[in-house]
Amino acid sequence: LLIPFPQQSGLYEYKIFGGLADVPPKLCADVYMDLNFRKEWDQYVKELYEETYDGEKVIYWEVKYPFPLSNRDYVYIRECREMDVDGRKIWVVLAKSVAVPQCPEKPGIIRVKSYKQSLVIESDGKAGCKVCMYYFDNPGGMIPSWLVNWASKSGVPAFLKDIQKACLNYSKGT
Repeated sequence: LLIPFPQQSGLYEYKIFGGLADVPPKLCADVYMDLNFRKEWDQYVKELYEETYDGEKVIYWEVKYPFPLSNRDYVYIRECREMDVDGRKIWVVLAKSVAVPQCPEKPGIIRVKSYKQSLVIESDGKAGCKVCMYYFDNPGGMIPSWLVNWASKSGVPAFLKDIQKACLNYSKGT
């Protein structure tokens, strides 16, 4: 589901609703939070790590963009909480971009300065889980309409398939 961003900016907010059969919600949350494992299954990760700056855990993530576009990078904080809502276990992940002087912009890479994401995972009542994600970023630069169309029609749905496959291949030993 694409929601145009206000003020005719040409940007979109993404809302994703999906189900992952045979993936328990805790497993889905664990895989989503495991940065080292993400480097193995997410083909768009160029660089991804977590550092602590001034007592706060900060994530640096460089994303591969298709030629001839410049890669993008993100500096953000995130938190995962397991909640009990009327007897239902729900995992909530919140993330947002931050400015950190110790993580300056790199030449040739466009810094995404406006990023926010909310992810909610809960049981589907069977062996799988339901996933709801809200996502917004301003990738900066001139993004061609073909790439926006690809992201909304193919890239976002493919992400759910990729994370489902990753969950089925995940073990804490990796």
